[in-house]
Amino acid sequence: MLEQCQLIELPTVPDPRGSLTYVEGGRHVPFPIRRVYYVYDVPGGESRGGHAHKTLHQLLIAVSGCFDVTVDDGTRSASFTLNRAYFGLYVPPMVWRELHGFASGSVCLV
Repeated sequence: MLEQCQLIELPTVPDPRGSLTYVEGGRHVPFPIRRVYYVYDVPGGESRGGHAHKTLHQLLIAVSGCFDVTVDDGTRSASFTLNRAYFGLYVPPMVWRELHGFASGSVCLV
């Protein structure tokens, strides 16, 4: 399972007025997108997640700031630092995830 966790570079459209990044379910991520939410105002030293999902696929994106994600499939674990709005971490079902080390002002889009 853990080998399925991977950073996915998302398409970016550069423009002198600012860049645009987008995600299409089934095209940029290997699942349909059914819900989107974001986590923000995480106090220093706190963590989020701390669970796995039986059937849910997720893509975690640091749309602002940075934070770390530790994933664990019960046998192995790995850590990723998310700090670019055009990279997302794909987390398949049955993989434990914990988000921690949030920098002030960070926003995680899921």
